Amino acid sequence: MPGISERTQQLGTEESFVVLQEAQNRIAKGIPIINFCIGMPNFDTPENIKQAAIKAIKEGKTNYTASAGIIPLKQAVAKTLKRTHGVDVNPDHVVIANGIRQFITYSILAATDAGKGHEVIIPNPGYPIYASQTRMAGANPVFVKLLEKNNFSFDVKELEANITKNTKLLVLNTPHNPCGSIIPKKDMKKIADLALAHDFYVLTDEAYGRIIYGNDFYSIFSIPEMHKKVIFMDGVSKTYAMTGWRLGWAVNTLLYEKLGRMVRNLEACPNHISQYAAIEALNGPQDEAESMVKSYKERRDFIVGELNKIPGVSCKMPGGAFYAFPNITEACKLVGARDSEEFRKRLLDEANIATVVDIHFGFRNPEDGQHMRFSYATSMENLKKGMDGLRNFIEKNRK
Repeated sequence: MPGISERTQQLGTEESFVVLQEAQNRIAKGIPIINFCIGMPNFDTPENIKQAAIKAIKEGKTNYTASAGIIPLKQAVAKTLKRTHGVDVNPDHVVIANGIRQFITYSILAATDAGKGHEVIIPNPGYPIYASQTRMAGANPVFVKLLEKNNFSFDVKELEANITKNTKLLVLNTPHNPCGSIIPKKDMKKIADLALAHDFYVLTDEAYGRIIYGNDFYSIFSIPEMHKKVIFMDGVSKTYAMTGWRLGWAVNTLLYEKLGRMVRNLEACPNHISQYAAIEALNGPQDEAESMVKSYKERRDFIVGELNKIPGVSCKMPGGAFYAFPNITEACKLVGARDSEEFRKRLLDEANIATVVDIHFGFRNPEDGQHMRFSYATSMENLKKGMDGLRNFIEKNRK
């Protein structure tokens, strides 16, 4: 039998989809599951966006496009970034792909070489694809802790201590998955100074950059000196409830041609129809997107308030995205669970509540105890049932 490559055997995954499958298996058996595990808006794609896609189909927009995307969408992205980030972007520097996670891979491939000891600095906890794609590219992930005492943001001094001559790329995710945290402006400027001083790229993943609940969000892409260093990444999935449309973009003044060539090699081109839907999303009315954010804020306020009332649970207030990341260290002790993963499994088996936990986003930071992630991109009814179910589970199993 032919062997299986070591690269393939070591390839990681996104555990929220694994837990989602566990939940769906139970639902198929007639078990009612309250699902907090997947980061997917429970809203429908706005009607004007769907109609733009239908119009594109009727007009025959169903063939190949340029690998880096159609010009009207590149222009729409540039216009949006001027409005949201105050940055003048050349549309030629915008590259479109079938979703944004590809740009994680493309950015790592563009910044590092396999077998040369090149390093990618990644937040821990963090989106698991950062680490899996770093390893698959033949580079080395270097993890920097995001601790609860720092509001799940970088300690800039610790970040600096992890920079070496082999550092080629730093990954930022703000607002952050799984913690919902936002990197403060003062720290973002210090991070930019480090990138300039040590000459490495920064991949800024801003998939949740429009889902914020205050005025404290600041992007490293807004710093003029960083435009050659920063690979900006965003898409339509979260902001416009378009996760299944698979459409995203990246911007960089130096690497855009190389990123476009990677799209040509691996994807041929972005989905033609989805590109016209994305144009309407960006250029059309923003009221529904803004209404979604208002709903998320109401849900955030509710779930964080309820979590902090439950014995053994405490939760920081997230500044963006749609995730709560409560500390359940004491709750684990109360119910006799060895750790967050055992707590999660029991919560699913005994209370029919599906969640993901800290080890699904890297490794557990020992000094931070045990954590669990709740996606509140679900109905208020589910949030109420879920919080009642969590409270009852702990009360019923108290040792």
